[in-house]
Amino acid sequence: MMSSETELTPPELSPDDFVRIPDDRFTADTVAIVTGGGSGIGQATSIALASNGLTVAAVDIDEQGLAETADMAASFDADGRIVPVEEDLTDDDAVAAAVDEAADLGTVRYAANIAGMQHIASFSEFPMEKYDFMHDLMLRSPFLLSKRVMPHIEATDDGVGAIGNMSSVHGHYATQNKPAYITLKHGLAGLTRAIAAEGGGTLRGFSVSVGYVLTPLMVDQIEDTADERGISEREVIEDVMLGQARTKEMMTPAEVANLFVFGFSSHAKHLNGADLLWDGGYTTTYE
Repeated sequence: MMSSETELTPPELSPDDFVRIPDDRFTADTVAIVTGGGSGIGQATSIALASNGLTVAAVDIDEQGLAETADMAASFDADGRIVPVEEDLTDDDAVAAAVDEAADLGTVRYAANIAGMQHIASFSEFPMEKYDFMHDLMLRSPFLLSKRVMPHIEATDDGVGAIGNMSSVHGHYATQNKPAYITLKHGLAGLTRAIAAEGGGTLRGFSVSVGYVLTPLMVDQIEDTADERGISEREVIEDVMLGQARTKEMMTPAEVANLFVFGFSSHAKHLNGADLLWDGGYTTTYE
C-alpha cells in the first residue's frame, strides 16, 4: 500500500507511460476528439493519442488545463499534436462547434467521451440541479457529440472509426451515495450499443470501465466520501475503494488512456458495442 501522501496525489505523466501501437490510420491527418482533455483521464488520453501520431482536438472548458495538456505533449516530443478546443460541453451549440473545429484539422475518425464529474450524496439528499448538470455533461453531451461525429467517420474513404465512452465499474453495479453517476454510466452502455448498431461494422462503439483511478476528481471524491460516511480518508481508500478489489492498487490515468489507444486501433476491430472492463476484480469476485 502506498503512503497516504502518495494516495492523494495524482501521478505525474511521463513519455514512458504510454503504449505505442503501429496503425496505418494513426497519422497527423487523422483527428481524435477527446472531451475532458484539460485534466485527469482526458488529459492522459489526449497525450497518449498524440504520442501515437494523431492530431487531437482536446475539448474542455478549462483553458489553463488545455494549455497544460498541449504543452506536456510537446515536451514529450509526441509524434502528433494537441489542439486545445475551449468549449462548454453542456451547451449544444458549443458541442457542434467543437466537432466543426476538429473537422477543420483533418479527417475525424475517433472520439473519446471522457468528461465527467462526481457528486456524493444519498438519493434523498441529491440536488436535482446537480443531477441535471451531470446528465448534460455525461450523457447528453456524449450522445450529441457522437451524433455529430458519426457522419464524419461515415464520409471517410473506408468508413472506419470508433467512438469510445468512459464508463466505470459503476456502469456495471451500484453502491451507495452515487445515484446520478451510476444512472448516467449505465446510460452510456446503451449509447455504446446504439452506436454499434448503426455503425455498419466499421464505425465501432465501445466503452472503457475501470475501478478507482487516481485523478484530481478522485482526490475530491475521497474527501467527500470521508465526510459523507464519517470515516478517515485512509479508510475510504483501503476499505471502501480497494476493499472489494483483488488488485490492491488504484489505476493511473495513463493506464486508462492506453485502453482508448488500443480500442481505437485496428487491433480492436472486433470490439464493438462492448466494454473493456479492467477493474482489478471489483465486479467479478466477492468474499
